[in-house]
Amino acid sequence: MSEQADTKPARSRTAKWTRRGVMGAGVLAGGALLIGVAVRPGNPVGRLKPLVAEGDEELVNSWVKIDTDNTVTAIVPHCEMGQGAHSVLGQMLADELDADWNLVKVMQAPADGNYVVTDTARMFVAPFTMNAADWIEPTYDGLFTQIARLADAMITGGSSSIRTTGQHQMRIAGAAARQMLVGAAAEEWDVPAGEIETRNSMLIHAASGKEAPYAQFAAAAAEQPMPQTPRLKDIGEYRLMGKSKARTDIPAKVNGTATFGIDAEIPADNLSYAAVMRPPVPGTEVASMDAEAAKSMGGVLQILNMGDHVAVVADSYWQAEQALGAIDVTWTQSESKIATMDDQFAAFAAALDAAGDDGGSEAASKGDARDAFANAATIIEAEYRVPYLAHAPMEPINCTAWVHDGKCEIWTSTQVPLMARKEAANAIGLDADDITIHHPMLGGGFGRRLVSEYVGMAARVAKATGYPVKMIWSREEDTQKSMYRPADMIRFKGGLDADGKLVSYNSVFTQRHDPAEACVPAGYGIPNLSVRVAEAPLHLPFQAWRSVDHSQHGFFTESFIDEAAHAAGADPLDYRIAMLADAPRHRAVLEKLQQVSGWDEPAGDGKGRGVAMVESFGTIVAEAVEVDMSGGKPRATKVYAVADPGYAMNPDGFRNQIEGGIVFGLTAALYGELELEGGRVKQSNFHDYKMLRMNECPEIEVAIINSGPVPIGGAGEPGTPPIAPAFTNAIFAATGRRIRDLPVARQFA
Repeated sequence: MSEQADTKPARSRTAKWTRRGVMGAGVLAGGALLIGVAVRPGNPVGRLKPLVAEGDEELVNSWVKIDTDNTVTAIVPHCEMGQGAHSVLGQMLADELDADWNLVKVMQAPADGNYVVTDTARMFVAPFTMNAADWIEPTYDGLFTQIARLADAMITGGSSSIRTTGQHQMRIAGAAARQMLVGAAAEEWDVPAGEIETRNSMLIHAASGKEAPYAQFAAAAAEQPMPQTPRLKDIGEYRLMGKSKARTDIPAKVNGTATFGIDAEIPADNLSYAAVMRPPVPGTEVASMDAEAAKSMGGVLQILNMGDHVAVVADSYWQAEQALGAIDVTWTQSESKIATMDDQFAAFAAALDAAGDDGGSEAASKGDARDAFANAATIIEAEYRVPYLAHAPMEPINCTAWVHDGKCEIWTSTQVPLMARKEAANAIGLDADDITIHHPMLGGGFGRRLVSEYVGMAARVAKATGYPVKMIWSREEDTQKSMYRPADMIRFKGGLDADGKLVSYNSVFTQRHDPAEACVPAGYGIPNLSVRVAEAPLHLPFQAWRSVDHSQHGFFTESFIDEAAHAAGADPLDYRIAMLADAPRHRAVLEKLQQVSGWDEPAGDGKGRGVAMVESFGTIVAEAVEVDMSGGKPRATKVYAVADPGYAMNPDGFRNQIEGGIVFGLTAALYGELELEGGRVKQSNFHDYKMLRMNECPEIEVAIINSGPVPIGGAGEPGTPPIAPAFTNAIFAATGRRIRDLPVARQFA
């Protein structure tokens, strides 16, 4: 498929910059240009210089610097955890700058309040303010900058990096730098600025035959007036955006030089290692411990009862972990009445029983669902449920902490470096300004590293021992005593008219977190709708999991829509298309899926096809799954996905993320489940919390629709929600067996 398939050219609303900000430029030692864009009052350069500049370099509010060797460095506030965001953000900046991609580097911004991601915070808190009118924009910018700073909102999550920071900071910074370089050259060459072209980090004046690299005019460019509203490119002018450029992080990952949190090396010769044991049941703590056997084990330096956990500090992690296993810990009793998953689902059922047909808190409503049910020709009802899930990132949870000279240094993999800084400060009683966070690449996050309790733990252990400590959680520790995607239960009631159309839709469920719209069917023209939440207690602590509530509601909603299609005697894909008369983007995605998947061709004996469509994080994704039941158990053999993100800034990277989301979601649908025994998580490692193996992975084909660049959607999460319902709907098509309780493997054990 071509990179620009189904593109519909449209002028970007960001071509007129509405992020009214103060912009600054400066000159680095040796003549390098440094430029930044900020929507923040004041000038932070004095404090930022030692964080992002070297030697005698002069820094002014920087997001991008152009060095004397013509190298462009984009300073990026988001973390790199395998999603490729660093490269694409650099790509967007470089395109507006007309830079040579071969000379572009990306630098991780330091954990500093001047690098809060204002537009990301704004999108989460008040998305209706995005792309506001010019007269109110300065007010919004100032307000959300302060909110972002107060919230320590230097965050990577919500599939937000490209659609917020990329669109509203990286592109603007690149365009501003280009305009200043052109102005400097125009003055030196005594030619109109409009006659100067920029290409591959070169300034070119064809009429006079003059040309020069950007570096030659870096110093002069710094003297140019700061452009307050640099013009951004239209789609037809894109040279790097929309192209599958190579990622800048891949070479280091291939040759082994990439560093992650667990690779931390510190400038001290007494680094020790800590293994920790947290309470097996939430809400409990250490009652007593017998550590006599562990004290005499080799390499053990200290054994600590920290109240909420036990830590062993030793010369090596293996020694610490072995000694930890020799400690006999007694924990306090839990007050929770939930000891098994039967208990958890019983608590959910009690809440749903109490809510009935119209109780609970309203999440969304339209028309009159109750009246429509009274006049429906057919009523269908169903109950679905999903289990707790672990994040299971490949890099185990870890943090290195060194408390010295009244300050603390932290090395860790985190999605929220400023929040991690505050966690450490609160844990050991220091000011946040006395905490330095070093945050390299992440070996996966999936939402787990959006919280930083492990940073506080490491800081406490380091302070208590007096050693610099590298704390590593075992896989068992993270699987059994962490934070989780919550279990949930939902009840549906649907009313169909005489023609089989879904005219009334009623749902009630127990867990609502984020995003708020996840529980509402997107795009479908259902005239009467009632969506409610009946809150019920969770035994295990919640944490956002890839696609958050969409992961549950994608399965719930798209399974029930399939049930409605079956009750109407209709093809499930055609049935969905018929409900999208007022949602042309959604309809186009399904029609494209129908085409690329060969949906109308027979699936074959023992096989079935299922479909699902979910809009999440600004991107519409529909997936069709082919299932083979010839072996007695379902096997997904082919997955077709069609995605409309508005505009894919790097098509290959976008496809990679959709593919990754599919594998992640299929793993959860097939195997993902945490069970409770005595209030404790039963599963402990990958032998009983299984991952999809390579020989089980289906062939995946991803098609992209670029329907228009405003707004653009995310990539990291939208591939996950549709896969579970598409998979289970395919099983129904092949067998007539409806799966309403995940994971699938348990249903065919």
